[in-house]
Amino acid sequence: MRTLSPIRTSASPPQIGAVAAGRRARGRRPVAQLASLATLVTAAALVMVGLAVPGFTDRSQAPVAEVSPAAETPIAVPPTSEPPQPTEEPPPVLQMPGPVPSKGEGTFDYGTTQGEVAGTAGTLRRYRIAVEKGADEDVEAFGATVDAVLANKGSWIGSGRLRLQRVPDRAGHDFTVYLVTAQTAYTMCQAGWVDIRVDGKPYTSCRAQGKVILNLDRWRTSVPHYVEAEVPLDVYRDYVVNHEVGHELGYNHERCPGQGRPAPVMMQQTLFLNGCEANPWPFLDGKRYAGPPL
Repeated sequence: MRTLSPIRTSASPPQIGAVAAGRRARGRRPVAQLASLATLVTAAALVMVGLAVPGFTDRSQAPVAEVSPAAETPIAVPPTSEPPQPTEEPPPVLQMPGPVPSKGEGTFDYGTTQGEVAGTAGTLRRYRIAVEKGADEDVEAFGATVDAVLANKGSWIGSGRLRLQRVPDRAGHDFTVYLVTAQTAYTMCQAGWVDIRVDGKPYTSCRAQGKVILNLDRWRTSVPHYVEAEVPLDVYRDYVVNHEVGHELGYNHERCPGQGRPAPVMMQQTLFLNGCEANPWPFLDGKRYAGPPL
């Protein structure tokens, strides 16, 4: 009969001595833990009474950095200001200040520049510019003013059958626009069989053959009824240029068509308005505006 060997397990049972040693080690752990706990309690107590404990830092008593309130960023506030006030327009110029030369040298400065052609169709009429020496007026500035008047669509080019152009002296011209002193205007107009005197003094402007003659007195000071009605000097200048050029183009004097209506440009507005309103243009709203023949 076979004898069976004892069955071995994967782990050998512990020896009696080892078990005893483990029991002794487990019996010592509570003592070490109690000692550590006692040390912590003692340190805490010492900290509470203000005693320093080596190697122990009480973070609860560490100084706390002050936090300054954030500096306030100033808000830019636009300065209050008064609302812009409407700009008052200067009053219109009714007359030029200062004395007006009554007599010049009787000789002339002629324009040396050429202007643009005014108008889109029709006969081309060329004119030159002349200013009497001693009249204290610049010939080119005078020419620019005449250009602006005659190039306006309300002027004679408004018919669509006429073109006008300023040309320099000796370039070939159909008529000349003169600006002269009162005494010279009288002499030149009398030579063209026109008397411009009022109360014995040279007063108005005129047209002689091939000559539009503008009186410097009127150019500088307008006329009393225009001034009293506060009609700007520029309006009178527009009128007198168109009126005398109108004569050069073959138009005769006209009368006021009715109270309060615009005066025809061929009306003698330098002398009177007779109930009409000052008007410097032969064309209004694109149509020829005229009054009854004188």
